[in-house]
Amino acid sequence: MQLTKKLAASLFSPIPISRDRAIGISERLAALSSLSSSLEYLSQRRSFEPGGLNDWEIMKKTPESRVPAIQKMTNAVSGRKTTLAIHASRVACSIGMLLPGNSKWRAAGNLYLGVTTTVLQARHRYGTDGADQVATQVQAVTGLARLPVSPQVKDALMWYLAIQANMSYAASGWAKMAGTMWRDGSALPGVMRTRTYGWERAYRLTQRFPRASKITQHSVLAMECLFPVVYLAGGKLTRPMIAAAGSFHVANAFVMGLGRFMTAFPAMHPMVAYTTAPKSFAVVADRDDRMVKTALVLLAGGVTAAGVMATQRRARAVAGWPTSRTVTTRHGNVLTYDAGGQDRPDRPVLVFNHGLASTTEHFAWMVERLAFDLGYASVTYSRAGYGPSKRLRETPYTVQESVNDLEDLIRGALPEDRKVVLVGHSLGAEVNRRVVGQLGDRVAGVVYLDPTHPAQLVRSEKQRKGSEIFTESLALMSRWTKLGTGALLGRPDWVNDLPAAYRKKVFAHYADSRLWAAAAQEWEAVREELENYTGTLEPVPAPGLVVAAQLTVDTDPEQLLMYHDIARSHEAADQHGEVVVVERGGHDTILTDPRHTRTSTELVAEFVRTYCTPGTPPAVEKTDETPSGKVGDTK
Repeated sequence: MQLTKKLAASLFSPIPISRDRAIGISERLAALSSLSSSLEYLSQRRSFEPGGLNDWEIMKKTPESRVPAIQKMTNAVSGRKTTLAIHASRVACSIGMLLPGNSKWRAAGNLYLGVTTTVLQARHRYGTDGADQVATQVQAVTGLARLPVSPQVKDALMWYLAIQANMSYAASGWAKMAGTMWRDGSALPGVMRTRTYGWERAYRLTQRFPRASKITQHSVLAMECLFPVVYLAGGKLTRPMIAAAGSFHVANAFVMGLGRFMTAFPAMHPMVAYTTAPKSFAVVADRDDRMVKTALVLLAGGVTAAGVMATQRRARAVAGWPTSRTVTTRHGNVLTYDAGGQDRPDRPVLVFNHGLASTTEHFAWMVERLAFDLGYASVTYSRAGYGPSKRLRETPYTVQESVNDLEDLIRGALPEDRKVVLVGHSLGAEVNRRVVGQLGDRVAGVVYLDPTHPAQLVRSEKQRKGSEIFTESLALMSRWTKLGTGALLGRPDWVNDLPAAYRKKVFAHYADSRLWAAAAQEWEAVREELENYTGTLEPVPAPGLVVAAQLTVDTDPEQLLMYHDIARSHEAADQHGEVVVVERGGHDTILTDPRHTRTSTELVAEFVRTYCTPGTPPAVEKTDETPSGKVGDTK
């Protein structure tokens, strides 16, 4: 009993560590990470040669390396001999940092290691990881703390690193908690099966002892999510939490091969120990804790700013355009739509239906060309729940609901005798296909832009595997954006490819939880239908054009076969059916990239002019190889 009390007192007691000792331990652990990193690169120097994994002629084409300042800086050290010389100097510096001493020159060593890691970051896109980033932060803090600054400044720096340690564990833990794999215990076996981080023996153990595997995963989750409790109970939780985190990194090093993690992350632990020790200990009696209040004020300010930003983006997303109108459907949903172009009764109206997790503004390039340059009347709308459109129906969502909404929109927004051409992207194209039977002869044609096929999860292994990742991603985006993290999202490149007048609104949609919640709701119903599809496509009594993205059909040939199925469903009703592939186009870039959109738009315009406009003579029949190398008519 006495021994037990002693062990408990030893385990649950603060770690009295002085300022200088904490800095010294941290910088040495970080130096071990840098030493290991540079020795790895020196032993794998062939990767710097032409065609190698870190060939600069290839690396400099990566997005982050295209920034002129970064490229100019990295070009100076990109030569093979120069890079190797820097790594050799880093090895020497790291060894020097491991030696005993408390000299001011250690500041220069820390800063040199941190700066060179940063300079070589773009040069070593493959091979760097979170351990290098953590080591750089530690070296920056310890380097600055080694300079002749006041104890208060040193404490502020040490508090910064301690806060970073807490954030790194807590953020990682709660991010894992948001997913299903860590909660249901399938994450560890999944990682152990991979070639990159897996180990067959460990995987077999997870299969042999599934309960122990699940307990291990949940223990890791608990340690990461609850790491900030280290500041409770007057430092009595410091030893067990640091021991748990350290054991986690040691296990990762041996099981997953993440050797540098074993020294990089624990390099922050001395700062945690220093900041959790009660001031009743003499070694920390003069510690300055004002950084905590500063951090809390900054956090409050950041949360407030994020809230204001989210409110502004939500307002922009639901506002619609100045010319927007609404239609209330049979389900009580309120759809917002915009009409444009020239109202010529001799031409059909083009009705655009966006894809899953997408916006009506994705059609901006196409609509501006067809409506404003070629004079076709157009209608674009947001499905219920997206943007300004409201889903007020309380029953569970079904795809048929969107089909009925589209029918009601067309009947409510256009004269009864006006014909339409349905233009849809991805899921929007499938909704369009289904509504043809309900609209009858009002449909003059159907355009499918890289469409969803109802059998794609049954026929395509790639689509089936991708759907699992997509399901998880949608759930995560919906969950995290509801918590206000949309303020942390950067504007994607594809948004900047859209016309300038649409970018702010599209990004507001992208960063707003409404888009992701609507997409997750739709996908839940759509996925269930796609996974259980057993029928064949019914004949579609209207001309049809399938515009396929080359990247889609190249990565999954089964998609091209399904696209031809869609075209044949039009032929079965004695109508024109055609599949055309946009060279180098992707699933979204056939709409967002002006180069590919130009091709897509001309194909749509030619199809509408030739097959959907009364009195227009038919175009010359295409061969199997069109001038641009596209797949031609299926007949």
